[in-house]
Order: sequence, then C-alpha cells, then structure tokens
Amino acid sequence: MEPPMAQVHQTNPKQVKNWLENNEAIVIDVREPAEFKSGHIKGAVNKPLSTVCLEEVCMPEHTNKKLVLQCQGGKRSMMAVEKLLQENPQMDIYNLEGGINAWAEAGFETQQTGRKVLPLNQQVQLAAGSLIVTGIMLGWFVHIGFVGIALFVGCGLMFAGLTGFCGMMKLLAKMPWNQ
Repeated sequence: MEPPMAQVHQTNPKQVKNWLENNEAIVIDVREPAEFKSGHIKGAVNKPLSTVCLEEVCMPEHTNKKLVLQCQGGKRSMMAVEKLLQENPQMDIYNLEGGINAWAEAGFETQQTGRKVLPLNQQVQLAAGSLIVTGIMLGWFVHIGFVGIALFVGCGLMFAGLTGFCGMMKLLAKMPWNQ
C-alpha cells in the first residue's frame, strides 16, 4: 500500500496567528531578503523561493509543528509548496492565502528589520517600462536603432510570460538594495 499523498491546505491569517500564539506552527517566508526585511510576520524564517529546500524547512525545532509558507500575495509560496512536494510528496503544507498582504489587511502586526523596498515584480515593471520608454524616445530623437532596446525588453517580457522565467527579475534580485 502506498503512503498517503501530501495535502496542500489553504489557510487564513487569523488561523496562522492562532497557531503562532500557541506555538503550533512555523512560518517560512519565501520572499527575497530585502522584501522580508521591509516587513514580515514576527517569528517567520526567511527562505527565498530560489533557495528553499526540504532540509532547510524541516529542521528538528519544526517537528510536530504545522509548516506554513507565505509570500507577498500567495503565488510564490504556492510555487515553493510545489517545489517542496516534489522533494517529499508525503508532506502536509499550509499556504497562507493572500500572503503578507492578507496578514496586514487583517490588522496583524508585521516586524520590520530593514528599509522598505519595492517588491521584485514592481521593480521589474518599473525597470522594463523605463527601458521601453527610453528606447522609444532615443529612437525617435537620436537614432532609430535605439528602438531595439524597447524591442529587446518587450521580447524578454513575452518570454517571461510564456515560460515563467524572468531574467530581469533574477538580475534585480542580485542587486545590493535587494540583499
């Protein structure tokens, strides 16, 4: 007989707060370090999506506690859940619906350990938009060849939309203000 498959449970901020108050859960924040420092759930452990792995989230001090994954809005934490379930299909994992945004909307306190930084997706949007506008303006006023900048960035965004891999996000994640 095969062992039972894991279950991904969606949970809400009120339930997670109750678990934390009763020391029944560990919260893993899968956002990048700069996002974590700009505001996180007290007691949460930062394990970015790019590096999250089973050995790091299943520590001895986490035994017999519910494992709750959380990000900004819930999408990255679901990606992390899928990643962890590939490593161990028998795990029970909780995903905080709405992430830190839902936590704050519920009126629960967050802890800040650094300066506020825009989330990575907004940094990508700002950088891509700026590069596209710059390329078009330079192409209009200086030389038509500069339109290639806008074309390159636009193709990169299409590639990211089709594959889920965004090179600009990976690059921005390595910038000093995101460390």
